[in-house]
Amino acid sequence: MAEIKREVIEQFQFEGTYTEGIPYGSGHINDTFRVTFQEEGKTKRYILQRMNTQIFLHPEELMENVEGVTSWLRKKIEERGGNPDRETLNLVPTKQGKFFYADTDGDYWRAYLFIEDAMTYDLVEKKEDFYESAVAFGNFQGLLADYPAETLHETIQDFHNTVKRLDTFKKAVEADVCKRAADVQEEIRFVLDREPLAHKLCDMQAEGKLPLRVTHNDTKLNNIMIDNATGKAICVIDLDTVMPGLAVNDFGDSIRFGASTGAEDEPDLSKVSCSMELFELYTKGFVEGCKGSLTKEELDMLPVGAMTMTYECGMRFLTDYLEGDHYFKIHREGHNLDRCRTQFKLVRDMEEKWEQMNEIVNKYR
Repeated sequence: MAEIKREVIEQFQFEGTYTEGIPYGSGHINDTFRVTFQEEGKTKRYILQRMNTQIFLHPEELMENVEGVTSWLRKKIEERGGNPDRETLNLVPTKQGKFFYADTDGDYWRAYLFIEDAMTYDLVEKKEDFYESAVAFGNFQGLLADYPAETLHETIQDFHNTVKRLDTFKKAVEADVCKRAADVQEEIRFVLDREPLAHKLCDMQAEGKLPLRVTHNDTKLNNIMIDNATGKAICVIDLDTVMPGLAVNDFGDSIRFGASTGAEDEPDLSKVSCSMELFELYTKGFVEGCKGSLTKEELDMLPVGAMTMTYECGMRFLTDYLEGDHYFKIHREGHNLDRCRTQFKLVRDMEEKWEQMNEIVNKYR
């Protein structure tokens, strides 16, 4: 992890005298610190981050997205009578009035107000937390429903372009650089048999049937701040992958990860299924949070979003396995293959529960 440089501390409009900077959180992408300042006996804390410019190649564009979205959210929250200091991330400007600082080593830094008396959870400990995350991500959609999504930069090109992901997969099968394809013919056939699924949402977007939205693209529980006193979700964090996309994909990725009864890399597939109880809980919260901002077509496509994101993720794990495990970190031989198989098991389970999933969505629309 990078050290905090005095040069960086001095560039931001922090209030008071710097007393401490410690590593903070469980994120793997950026280097994150909680920095503490004292002024007239009062303590003020901030989050300071060194951005990962190996993953995010255009940090200026990324920060333009974050600044635009957070200032919009702040205005909307104020209009609703909420507390914008706790209900959205608040960037701390530099002394030059920018929202990032490039230091003398070429590293990019940003700072936020620290949200006190709230925390994040890496795993669903209580079903209520999963529901709260659904409400929060739905609320995020609702507040940003009229934001001009097309003005946002794509921080990762074609991130959820499932058709392009499929093309990449086919090339990996054909190239077979690690000579692994012969042993995973069943998995390869699984992907190719469901090629229409790869096209469904992309085609609807191209035809104008699904609107372009501001999407978060990492809708996991640990990107929600939950208030310590009330247990209610208060703020969506980690906005690095905020970009134009489809609301149904944000919904779908939450289901893929959060409604599975097994770990993402569970070798025993008998433990893996899509819990309809958790699917219903999340659907209820997400639709409530959106407050009527989703179109009829978006509501219709929520189950398709869940299946597509699971299929796409499994395909990406299998692609990485075929290419030699260079993208996703592995901790054992065949790790990406285990991950791919859990996703495909979930897709099969969703296919079997398809009517039930649609009935649940219809119940809350």
